[in-house]
Amino acid sequence: MMEKAALKTDHSAWPEDIAREFERERDNPNPCVGSRLLSENERVRVWEIRLQPGERIGFHRHVLDYFWTSVSGGRGRQHVHDGTTVEYTYQPGETRHEVYGAGEFKVHDLENLGDQEMVFMTIEFLNSANKPMALPEHMRKVAA
Repeated sequence: MMEKAALKTDHSAWPEDIAREFERERDNPNPCVGSRLLSENERVRVWEIRLQPGERIGFHRHVLDYFWTSVSGGRGRQHVHDGTTVEYTYQPGETRHEVYGAGEFKVHDLENLGDQEMVFMTIEFLNSANKPMALPEHMRKVAA
């Protein structure tokens, strides 16, 4: 049985550098929901996130239905577009599914608060209520 992960939600103001980065993402949405695109076909995009202790993946936008799996487990912090800051302890193998209706999305970042590498796999479904956002060409070259 998996033990319940700790969750802490905070609604206080974000640090100035985080708030500025969020504003830049709002004006120029980032479709890269992982550090590295591992595979892409007509149905799915498969992403990997690897974060060393203290490392952070910046703000990115989810518009497609997807699921993620925490490969390693670990403790992370997210700043979410609704203004909340969430700290969470992920369990190895923990998986969560997200679904977005037309026009819906989620913007967030992720920082590794732990003392070991944190690894996630994220699978996006291209046939979702929203059209896939175009990826920068350099991301596709990695997955080729």
